[in-house]
Amino acid sequence: MAVPPSAPLPCSPFYLRRQAPGPQCSWGMEEKAAASAGCRETPGPARAAAVPCFSVWVDQDDILPGALRLIQELRPHWKPEQVQTKRFTDGITNKLVACYVEEDMQDCVLVRVYGERTELLVDRENEVRNFQLLRAHGCAPKLYCTFQNGLCYEYMQGVALGPEHIQDPRLFSLSADVPKLEVLERELAWLKEHLSQLDSPVVFCHNDLLCKNIIYDSAKGHVRFIDYEYTGYNYQAFDIGNHFNEFAGVNEVDYSRYPSRETQLQWLLYYLQAQKGTAVTPREVERLYVQVNKFALASHFLWALWALIQNQYSTINFDFLRYAVIRFNQYFKVKPQVSALEMPK
Repeated sequence: MAVPPSAPLPCSPFYLRRQAPGPQCSWGMEEKAAASAGCRETPGPARAAAVPCFSVWVDQDDILPGALRLIQELRPHWKPEQVQTKRFTDGITNKLVACYVEEDMQDCVLVRVYGERTELLVDRENEVRNFQLLRAHGCAPKLYCTFQNGLCYEYMQGVALGPEHIQDPRLFSLSADVPKLEVLERELAWLKEHLSQLDSPVVFCHNDLLCKNIIYDSAKGHVRFIDYEYTGYNYQAFDIGNHFNEFAGVNEVDYSRYPSRETQLQWLLYYLQAQKGTAVTPREVERLYVQVNKFALASHFLWALWALIQNQYSTINFDFLRYAVIRFNQYFKVKPQVSALEMPK
């Protein structure tokens, strides 16, 4: 993939230090409840950490003084005079203010003040418990602390949807198109069993030969490869099959550009002639053709999983989830005909 790797994962939540905290809200998580959440589990401990509770009351009619008092504890390295705030007015139950120092709001603390007497309608302890549960499984932002009449948590980058957005099929169909975990496990087992029988040699591979990683010097007639972050030993047929898959592109994927059988046979003939330095038989070319197209399935599977991971953590402006779905769809589309290919006798 041309998309560079994501930035390192963010650090764990801050612990407050200067003001003496109140009782710790240390609710655990039941594994059964976690499984029913239906979310991908992120790396880390299985149980939620304690959430600091502060004996601070924030006046909902004058939020800023109390919010800044909490920010002094959560972000002691921020200079008070540099803290900027932004009020969010969409909510009708609570009041919300964002506190940050950088214009891009990459590090931003949201201070949410509960509406007056909303405890009559909302179980706030249960809310915090659910918040922790969802965060532990990658479905919620970080919860930094609670205070007497609210909580502080991580700002999530993105756009709050309006009525005009939620009817867009791109927003409600993609996740449903990602195969279930049991399906992925079954397909992985099938790939390992099926591909291990092909006897493709292990060679030094680039493993990411998309178009932009190939540089052609027309003056010298040279072709060179760049971007070696995925380079290493791998099956020969994987590297070639992955390259053929990349004919479809990355940003605007079109698998009608996947090379035809005739183009592949010509390409593979030149490849084998250059590798062997001698004449190549049609059987050798056909054998490599079958190996390459079967390993192209593994390429789809690999980059689909890669895109799911990137979708979870990357800050790069790229629709990784959409790309994962495209690769999974192509995998299942071509699998029947590719799996039927037989090695030449």
